[in-house]
Amino acid sequence: MHNPTNQKHHRREPISRRHISWCCSFSDPTRSPENPKPIQKQQPISSYPNSPKPPSLRNRILSPGRVSPVGPIAQQPETHVMPVELEVPRLPVEPVSVCKGGEGSFGVFDVRLNLKGKNGGSVVLELNSDVLSSSSSVFADLIANYRSGCDGSSGNFCRIEVPEVENLSVFQMTIELMFEEDMVKRLMKIGVYRTIDILEVSAGIAFAKGISSCLEYLEAVPWSEDEEEKLKTFYSKFKLNDSCSRDILARLYPLDSAVSQQTLANQLVWSITTCIDANSRNELKSLVKGLLCKSSVYEKDYPDVNKEDMYAVCRSCIDALVSLFKEASGSDQCGISGKKGKGKTLIECISIQVENINWLLEILLDWQIAEDFVSIWANQGELLSMHAQTSPMIRYELSRVSAMLFIVMGTRKLQCASEARLGLLHAWFGPMLLDFGWLQRCKKGLDIKALEEAMGHVLLTLPLKHQYTLFMEWFRCFSRHGTECPNISKAFQIWWRRSFLRGSESSAVESRYKEEHQIRLSTLIRMF
Repeated sequence: MHNPTNQKHHRREPISRRHISWCCSFSDPTRSPENPKPIQKQQPISSYPNSPKPPSLRNRILSPGRVSPVGPIAQQPETHVMPVELEVPRLPVEPVSVCKGGEGSFGVFDVRLNLKGKNGGSVVLELNSDVLSSSSSVFADLIANYRSGCDGSSGNFCRIEVPEVENLSVFQMTIELMFEEDMVKRLMKIGVYRTIDILEVSAGIAFAKGISSCLEYLEAVPWSEDEEEKLKTFYSKFKLNDSCSRDILARLYPLDSAVSQQTLANQLVWSITTCIDANSRNELKSLVKGLLCKSSVYEKDYPDVNKEDMYAVCRSCIDALVSLFKEASGSDQCGISGKKGKGKTLIECISIQVENINWLLEILLDWQIAEDFVSIWANQGELLSMHAQTSPMIRYELSRVSAMLFIVMGTRKLQCASEARLGLLHAWFGPMLLDFGWLQRCKKGLDIKALEEAMGHVLLTLPLKHQYTLFMEWFRCFSRHGTECPNISKAFQIWWRRSFLRGSESSAVESRYKEEHQIRLSTLIRMF
């Protein structure tokens, strides 16, 4: 005859799945699970310690294969409890109270497992001792010890308590996994993050099949960065030697050091400087620069980039630039715009090498090893000699490198010796004045205002006698070409005020510079 009470508590009865039964109920410690009493309508009991207990609590029995999230259970003098400490990662979860089926083929549920949470609350599970013992050697020993210490008054029924459980939900899911036919399929529904928690519990209770199923699932799926760190934390606590574990460790850590990070970085940089496709080259530059920069999220314990290797790539790009300018200086307009090898024009090839040099300079600046590049660029006499013989539509590319150096020096991102600054300005200040008009028309991401300010700032770092030479060169160029020349008038004014000492300076210093200042004034008047 159909019982309406059973209909309420057992909404589904999936025959094909092997599961423990769950529902909210309480038990009478004097009754055995072989003699269950039907449970009528019952209100959920609060898990808080001070909540009132129903008066008929001792007349009810927990049905076989049931779980009940309850508060602290009253002391039972006749019950011997064997505690075992097991901890799992803490995650905020709600107590579960659902019906999932009947006993099935598991026989009698003759073990009561009481899980007590570290922060309060508990979960009571009634399980089959054969399944529990065959799944976990830890529980097998506990059950054997309990039964050997009993006087036989309670038959084969065992009571085991697990105190200080950090996450009741994870521990409960781990126990459920023992009753699953296809554990990996179940883990696919749980997800990677929670599976790692179950793996840690399984390792703690020596649940061998659970460990192998978790590892099999984790090895076959991708991980997020948080999940990867969680796995590393797990392997710092437990040492597993099976094949799946070795495959996971091979994904977490490099097992051989045949290729160092420095060697690989050098190979990547070389590959980018020889890349043909512009879109791919720009994408890879952004990627590799993000990996190599010191502020990268990927940087952990990696060694510094190799300075010699980076400068070797820089010199290779400069040598390629010299070869291209040799070809450009002997070509007419058609030769410059005509196609070269790999479908690129001469102008495009020169532009690519300049972009490579500036990109390498950004990496050197990030690692604060760019000081030597200032001297290297200042000593490019061959390029300087070809600058005057080459078309303006090509030669301005060289000033893009000089512009970047001026900007990083003028904004205090690069510090170098006075001799290096002076050599750079004496070599490339004049070409910059000639190419400034082309730089304005073909900016290619260059900040013209920042360049003008930086040039003035760098000039003001030189000794006054060298400032005089370079400022006078700029003044003559600006008076002839106007906006085709950089506007560094603010720096010129600062130089002028500094040159004519004011206030109560010593007469000796004034007399030393007086004659030189008079010469400068006369020169400026003649120019107008």
